[in-house]
Amino acid sequence: MDAATLTYDTLRFGEFEDFPETSEPVWILGKQYNALTEKDDILSDVTSRLWFTYRKNFPPIGGTGPTSDTGWGCMLRCGQMILGEALVCRHLGRDWRWAKGHKQREEYISILNAFIDKKDSYYSIHQIAQMGVGEGKPIGQWYGPNTVAQVLKKLAVFDTWSRLVVHVAMDNTVVIEEIKRLCMPWLDVAGACGGSEGMGELNGCLEGACALAEEETALWKPLVLLIPLRLGLTDINEAYIETLKLHQQCGSEHKSLLPGEELIYLDPHTTQPAVEPCEDGQVPDETYHCQHPPCRMHICELDPSIAAGFFCRTEDEFDDWCMRIRRLSCNKWGLPMFELVDSQPSHMVSVDALNLTPDFSDSDRLERFFDSEDEEFEILSL
Repeated sequence: MDAATLTYDTLRFGEFEDFPETSEPVWILGKQYNALTEKDDILSDVTSRLWFTYRKNFPPIGGTGPTSDTGWGCMLRCGQMILGEALVCRHLGRDWRWAKGHKQREEYISILNAFIDKKDSYYSIHQIAQMGVGEGKPIGQWYGPNTVAQVLKKLAVFDTWSRLVVHVAMDNTVVIEEIKRLCMPWLDVAGACGGSEGMGELNGCLEGACALAEEETALWKPLVLLIPLRLGLTDINEAYIETLKLHQQCGSEHKSLLPGEELIYLDPHTTQPAVEPCEDGQVPDETYHCQHPPCRMHICELDPSIAAGFFCRTEDEFDDWCMRIRRLSCNKWGLPMFELVDSQPSHMVSVDALNLTPDFSDSDRLERFFDSEDEEFEILSL
């Protein structure tokens, strides 16, 4: 890992290739661009994404642990980028743009503060690393995407401002019924109240098991869906390439689609100094945005072990996503990457069926469910 690490001091804008001029469409986080006429818009879109990289000189993790995550924190930073993008879409919208030197909205500052490298930030490297101990990963050890996904799932519970549902779909299977139960918890309460009488009946049922906080009655909790996948043995199976490209067009990031066979991406393997918020609460944020032309790679260079990520802000967005995925599954030019089903198949064992405690302390049993691979992964947000 160290051999592949760039330091912030070694990066120069001149070392990055300019964005190619092509008449073919370019897809960034599900948005289509024309590289000939919208090049500035493409670069603005990429620059506006939160870019989390290795950092150095932050407070010791756990009080006595590492003060830098260089060489081991790349997957943790990828997880931060995927969740950061979800929070931006949640609070600012997909069309929000960052501009250097401009005063930023309060929501943006709150999002950025959630990732600052200190122990009391919701999604800091400190929180992720320490929560990972419960998953059997010592602080300073490299993570696979399953571990990162499960840790983010647990940390999101404490973020009452964003109120996200982070769901990790295992066994290459997305169960619609399970997701709707998580994103619309009032459905279970309505059932417990005997209720098909609607929300009016629900709101009048306030005792015992039917008590529900006001914010829990929201019709839909925004969804971050993470799907660990394996698309080959040592190299990506070419049968998945066309499907992967089509998925890029109906979703989001940290690999996005260039014309032909290329992907663009935000690389976490750059070590930058840790950032301290100002006394007025503002955050010096220039190093959290990639201001040079983005990195590019051939799609065949993608590691076959990945985790795909999707964000659905509303139930309508999720229903639309399901419709698109079902259409893709009928594509004769490629293999489906995962299965979408209405209800849980009989052969699947849910986490609830394992009778695991909420803190997932039984790391030995979780290992075969959540982190079956120890090699390097990529996390994709589609």
